[in-house]
Amino acid sequence: MSASVLFDAPGPKAKVRNRIYAVVGTLVILALLGISISRLSAKGHLAPEMWDIFNYSGIRQNIADALVATLKAFGLAAVGSLVLGVLLAVARLSDHKPVRWAATAFVEIFRSLPLLITIYAVWVGFLTDYSMWALALGLSIYNGCVQAEVLRAGVNAVPRGQREAAYALGMTKTQVMVTVLLPQAIRAMLPTIISQLVVTLKDTSLGFVILYPELLQTARLIASNTLVNGQYPYVSTIVVVGTIYIALCLALSGLATWIEKRGRRAKTGISVAHAGAPGTEAEPAGADTPTSGGPADGGGIAKI
Repeated sequence: MSASVLFDAPGPKAKVRNRIYAVVGTLVILALLGISISRLSAKGHLAPEMWDIFNYSGIRQNIADALVATLKAFGLAAVGSLVLGVLLAVARLSDHKPVRWAATAFVEIFRSLPLLITIYAVWVGFLTDYSMWALALGLSIYNGCVQAEVLRAGVNAVPRGQREAAYALGMTKTQVMVTVLLPQAIRAMLPTIISQLVVTLKDTSLGFVILYPELLQTARLIASNTLVNGQYPYVSTIVVVGTIYIALCLALSGLATWIEKRGRRAKTGISVAHAGAPGTEAEPAGADTPTSGGPADGGGIAKI
């Protein structure tokens, strides 16, 4: 029986107990789902007429326009947050104290403020007639502060020897940051950066507060202005719009996973030849190899 650093491996009694807990928990969840579905069905929220509204071209067009509006705000917020994150991360790592203190104060203030307040303040104070830009700017400010901390952690995680070697070559601080530290930090933190972009995508739903016609605002308008069998189709509308949000977030999460796996495979960038593969002839001992720079040492083992 092997032991883990974090916990001891469960014994026979613990395994049986865990299985019982898993079965009981699953049954409780299924029972709650069954009760919820039966209550919704009894109130008529699951009737076919509630779902037929999405066959109307007008409603489908409204949802498509809302999806485009959501993606526009997300695209602007994603670019803005990444640019602001890089600037704030560099400023927080600056050797000049006023720059570092100003960046730190900006990050701490806007990370502590609720995002909803930031969006509403930008809309009321500066961009009342431009709700899309108000939403994108509010998202950029908050998520830019988060991305700045992610990038700063990535830069600090780069081995110190890399920085010292760059300075030894005569590079300036700007050159070291731009060509040595930031590329490695971005590559190391890319899954986290994309995961934060998923949060940014979900936060576009806060645009309903400033009347921006994104998915949530459009869903609210559709559900509150469509009467079916004497009821408003809130449940069916929420299910459809929620499915769209889930699909978008899963696509971004899948991109983060793919990038992480690809980064692990290409971490060294060195392709290793397999010696003695079936159907191939072994290289003669003592032969020169392209990577050794000269004759191999004894036993035909080349220096890599």
